[in-house]
Amino acid sequence: MPKHIAVAGNIGAGKSTLAEQIGKYYNWRVELESVEENPYLKDFYDDMKKWSFHLQIHFLNSRFEQTRKLAQLNENIVQDRSIYEDAHIFAKNLHESGLMEKREYNNYFALYSSMIDFIKAPDLLIYLRADIPTLIKRIEMRSRDYESGIRLDYLKNLNHYYEEWISNYDLGKLLIIDVNNIDFVKKLDDLSEILTKVDRELFGMFN
Repeated sequence: MPKHIAVAGNIGAGKSTLAEQIGKYYNWRVELESVEENPYLKDFYDDMKKWSFHLQIHFLNSRFEQTRKLAQLNENIVQDRSIYEDAHIFAKNLHESGLMEKREYNNYFALYSSMIDFIKAPDLLIYLRADIPTLIKRIEMRSRDYESGIRLDYLKNLNHYYEEWISNYDLGKLLIIDVNNIDFVKKLDDLSEILTKVDRELFGMFN
């Protein structure tokens, strides 16, 4: 059966980069998150309360469509971020922070709950754990205009909900990688260690 890996983590944790490297290693299809295609992104960072619901609905729909289409391809896939993060991390954080009204959040979560019945969990979820200084450093290094307005408290809250979600994750195999003191882009040994762990989780083997 084809394998499905999802790479999860906060903004700036290195999800897209690791997904591409895993895809290259296995010669698997890589599906990256289409963040910049969300028409509400810049507006959201300028006024989070006004645009939070619109942003999250767009992400939820695009992620659902992506996941549904991937399931039909019958290919080995590495996916950048999962649909679960949209609901349990980002939408929840916006609601708990007072940036999404209760009725909008309830509407959003009802839609998510209906969608999730049609989604198969990944064979392996890789969670990239990063502290705030690491995230800020990497966000600044990539210099994306729409990320210039990200607030520190927003990143902190996301980290809190990521840890809460991961501590209760039970949909399949889970691999947690602390990326604070490693560089899997510049250091081959760091990347090799990660790939060995992925091999072990997916196939019960070492390279």
